[in-house]
Amino acid sequence: MKRFLCLVLVALLSFGQLTGCTSTDALDEKDTSAEESALKSIYNGELERNVTLRVLENDTAIQQGYFNQLIDAFNEKYKEYGIVAVDANMDERSNLADDGPYGYGPDVLYQANDSIMKYVKGKHIYPIPAESLEYFSLIPDNAWDAYKSEVDGKSYYMGVPVNVQTSMLFYRKDMLPNDWETNWDDNKNKVPDMVENWNDLYKYSKSIVESGTGKYGYMRSLFDVYFSSGFLFSYGGYIFGDHNTNPKEVGLSAGNAEVGANVLLKLASVMNEECIDDSITVNGYSKIADGTYFATMTTPDVYTLFIKELTLEYEKQGKSKEEAKALAEENLVVAGLPMLPASGDLTEENPELIPQKAMGGINGYAISAYTKAPNASLAFVEFATSYEMIMKRQELLGSIPARSDAAKAVGGVSEIVFNNLNEDNIVVMPSVTEMVQVWSPTETFFADLAKDAFRTSDKKYTSTEKIKSGLKVVDQQILDAVHTLSN
Repeated sequence: MKRFLCLVLVALLSFGQLTGCTSTDALDEKDTSAEESALKSIYNGELERNVTLRVLENDTAIQQGYFNQLIDAFNEKYKEYGIVAVDANMDERSNLADDGPYGYGPDVLYQANDSIMKYVKGKHIYPIPAESLEYFSLIPDNAWDAYKSEVDGKSYYMGVPVNVQTSMLFYRKDMLPNDWETNWDDNKNKVPDMVENWNDLYKYSKSIVESGTGKYGYMRSLFDVYFSSGFLFSYGGYIFGDHNTNPKEVGLSAGNAEVGANVLLKLASVMNEECIDDSITVNGYSKIADGTYFATMTTPDVYTLFIKELTLEYEKQGKSKEEAKALAEENLVVAGLPMLPASGDLTEENPELIPQKAMGGINGYAISAYTKAPNASLAFVEFATSYEMIMKRQELLGSIPARSDAAKAVGGVSEIVFNNLNEDNIVVMPSVTEMVQVWSPTETFFADLAKDAFRTSDKKYTSTEKIKSGLKVVDQQILDAVHTLSN
């Protein structure tokens, strides 16, 4: 309890400076009594008793049963205080800025960093006493940075990182060719070449399409900015200047970003026209399950949804539920992203390979500035981000922990993603409000680019120069929208 009160005090001091509330004068005083007075004006110094905390979680955590386990365990631990955490029963995309002032918002919310950080400007969330948390040093700086905010020349953390969200390759091991160990493993590392580099994945996808079976290799909705932007980043593109903090500079066309866009165009040529819109995103689970698609790219937190669909497919084939699930878990493989050719040429033999960068997000918890129980809310965040609950979340959802101890314990893909985050191969979504202006024009460009693979005489992107010009238009559209917003 002593450590908890210290955390509350740190939160209070930060909050007073951020909000400019009536306790500011007291905070300016040096003596301890002034600090105690300020504390009492906002907190009572103890966990609030007999309160209900409304918690906004993401839909997958609710559907897969993790959220119920979390609140049940929390409620059991804090029942002597009469503290009860419940589902806020709101859409995960609900807007705290709209709901909070009228008393309809949650006390605690779990969202991606860009969603949470948009609430900083309107002072809709409290700062977190991050450096006092026992696991602060176990979360890498670039994860914490996603929640860092500068106010009056001082830095505050507005959320606690929980999971790393980024792109992963999902593929069906039982759809590999029988001869892959002899003909598709050039480096003899017992990993199929077509999941290690994009050149071989393109080659394999093309061979599947040309077989005339109605099946495909790699499939992805290419209009999706979250997954396609990484191809630009890999060759020098970026979103905003100054490490994604300066929206007055947009650089999706920077460096040789057009080379990455050309890779996407080439990949579209071995897909069908559903890659232009969100069709593949919608049908990906079932199409991977029934064997229509060999591979796709998505985020690790939907692993359980793929397993569910694949299990059902095996049950249709006569397997028992236990056999079907075991087979699904054996045959669905989640891997890091394939390496890209430095030249950008997917047909090059023995290319020099470079790591693929990917857009990522840091999902985490934040505390509403409208809560009537900030102490209990902080206790909930601490409980939900404990090692035990982070490991339980990973077990049920397949998520990638932001904590190094949890990532190491899970190993495999989690450790790969954690290392990618540390090596800056994961580009965390900018935590500035102007990020909202990026999605629409970039999505329109990617859809148009993918459509070019199916055009005949009216192709628009016949050279990397024309692709570069298209990206420059996108940069200007984003800048125009940011300028309009700022005015």
